[in-house]
Amino acid sequence: MAGFVRKRVLVTGGAGFLGSHLCERLLALGHDVLCVDNYFTGTKDNIASLMGSPNFEVMRHDISMPLMVEVDEIFNLACPASPRHYQYDPVQTLKTSVLGAIHVLGIARRTGARVFQASTSEVYGDPDVHPQTEDYRGNVNPLGPRACYDEGKRCAETLFFDHRRKHGTSIKVVRIFNTYGPRMHPEDGRVVSNFITQALRGDDITLYGDGSQTRAFCFVSDMIEGFVRMMDTPDEVTGPVNLGNPHEITVRELAERILRITGSRSKLVFAPLPQDDPTQRCPDIGRARALLGWEPRVALEDGLERTVVFFARLFDRNRD
Repeated sequence: MAGFVRKRVLVTGGAGFLGSHLCERLLALGHDVLCVDNYFTGTKDNIASLMGSPNFEVMRHDISMPLMVEVDEIFNLACPASPRHYQYDPVQTLKTSVLGAIHVLGIARRTGARVFQASTSEVYGDPDVHPQTEDYRGNVNPLGPRACYDEGKRCAETLFFDHRRKHGTSIKVVRIFNTYGPRMHPEDGRVVSNFITQALRGDDITLYGDGSQTRAFCFVSDMIEGFVRMMDTPDEVTGPVNLGNPHEITVRELAERILRITGSRSKLVFAPLPQDDPTQRCPDIGRARALLGWEPRVALEDGLERTVVFFARLFDRNRD
């Protein structure tokens, strides 16, 4: 391949939902990949198909602890991303975001590696600007039950840009909006996985609030394409860059689509909206289009069908 440079790439959180897809993509591109994960939400099943590759290594490690490796690029994806998981141990969640950022930036400073931070749309909190642009500073409750994740990611962004200003570190920061697809954790408590598992089991589908809150869902392959393109931008492109699907739908419409795809007879039931849960969440991706030539390609219906197939097979295996 003309111009190809084989790199040693560290992926923290590499056995997770997004991390495993990223490891797969990097191996397909011809790179050597070191997957680091503590398996809190990641699983060995997610990376089982990669274990036979001579270019793939796995290390069980918690990124809130120091790590000494020699690499050319770092993708920092390590952190539980669903409220059910990040609220389980909120102090550890903060440590993962903040100390994890400190540790990967330390590796980058020592080795000269380029380092990518998987930030989140949660830095915008419950937004009063819609859709959200990267210039919007957010409406986050620093004292609420979601703050361990929201403020941890905000602090990580601060650390990345301070390292850039102070040490000239080559950084790339993206803000991820709702992503879904195969290898999602079935018990992560987020709407796509919740609705699909409830529909497949024939349980009632739980809608929080009245179901009118909106989300915009991006299929995992589109998100990984955005990661790769962002990492390959010139050094002066630091971000933050929103990555997500700008086409929003209501949570109720999502539930109805999943009922149709699964053929389930589950009923919709309603529960109180959790504290600080945003009523609107939708990215402005003008910056991603301009800088990366990127926008989502997978239609929601197609992506949901692929995700339902994954969950159905997972349930079948668990019943055997």
